[in-house]
Amino acid sequence: MIFVTSDLHGYPLSKFRKLLLKAGFGADDELYVLGDVVDRHGDGGVETLLWMMEQPNVTLLLGNHEGMLLACDFLFETVEEDSIEKITYEQMNALAHWMRNGAEPTMASLRALHEKDPEQLYDLLDYLRDAPLFEALTAGGRDYILTHAGLGGFSPDKKLWQYTADELIWYRPKAGERYFDEITVVFGHTPTDYVEGGEAGRMLRTDTWIDIDTGAAGDGAPMVLRLDDLTPFYIGGE
Repeated sequence: MIFVTSDLHGYPLSKFRKLLLKAGFGADDELYVLGDVVDRHGDGGVETLLWMMEQPNVTLLLGNHEGMLLACDFLFETVEEDSIEKITYEQMNALAHWMRNGAEPTMASLRALHEKDPEQLYDLLDYLRDAPLFEALTAGGRDYILTHAGLGGFSPDKKLWQYTADELIWYRPKAGERYFDEITVVFGHTPTDYVEGGEAGRMLRTDTWIDIDTGAAGDGAPMVLRLDDLTPFYIGGE
């Protein structure tokens, strides 16, 4: 079976693993996490990332929050006396942008990890750098494209590798927007209740795409979707 989830935003790993257990996720299954594990809440998602790194059947796709983190990876380089003088204007802007978007808990956890085990931190950063922007797969006889945010600048003739990172991790689809007729696009990034016709805490499905961001960045909780039969699993109820 193939499962997808998205936008955990520091949701406690213990609670997330209970949700996976509820969904029936096991060692023979595959889980795709469509970005934004980090920032906003709790420990900023660092414990979950470290767990994911050890799971051979879990794949992370890059989200915009991981992108913002990587744009600030200079924070974790060796500190020298004149380091502050080496920070560029672009780096200062990147840091300010990340801070405005809920970076504080993630930064605190990464600093603690750096003090405890620098090599593990560097492995984590490499793990994020290696995260793909999209995945195409088949489950239950259906074809899917997975991205963090949908397909900005969509054209049915456009190859996936032709999309920019911004089009895949920052875009926000609108109600009524259509993608492929024969391929379903699954994404997060935009909480479902931000889209006309969406309901807080529940996935939003149209005939060409499915939004699975159920609001963990705010007061909500993540969900898990089993692609083989499109069964959703939620915290505290079906």
